[in-house]
Amino acid sequence: MLHYIGLVVMLLASTFALASEPVSTSFWGNTAIGGHDATAYYQADMDRRSRLVKGEKRYRVSWQGADWYFASQASADKFSANPTSYVPHYNGFCANALSLGEGKVKTGGEVWEFFGDELYLFYAEGGRQRWLNGDWQAYKHVADEAWSQILLKN
Repeated sequence: MLHYIGLVVMLLASTFALASEPVSTSFWGNTAIGGHDATAYYQADMDRRSRLVKGEKRYRVSWQGADWYFASQASADKFSANPTSYVPHYNGFCANALSLGEGKVKTGGEVWEFFGDELYLFYAEGGRQRWLNGDWQAYKHVADEAWSQILLKN
């Protein structure tokens, strides 16, 4: 029985690995997270405002069916080498909306926060404040469940 469960888990994991996950893109294009450089959020030596960096089309990387833009070739290369290290949780969809059962709400990358060591994006500052001032771990748990359901349907 334990062997059977392990096999099912392995098959599900390989299915997710092959499937393309949804990414928060612009309404009129295929640009992920508002065209912001996903690696810049992780530059802890910079102040918060300076980490919100717009990427350029010439430094574009396609991943999960979306176009991710970067401020430099070095940033694009860093992302290309290991995208999952830089992609915001829920591929940039609003963490707060997922935690409230509102589904996939797109974000533009401007409202963000790290919880633990993971990057989360929010549609609006009110959602970020809710997570900062509330039980973000409980909200994350609900959002993770909602995200899992979205991935199963995808």
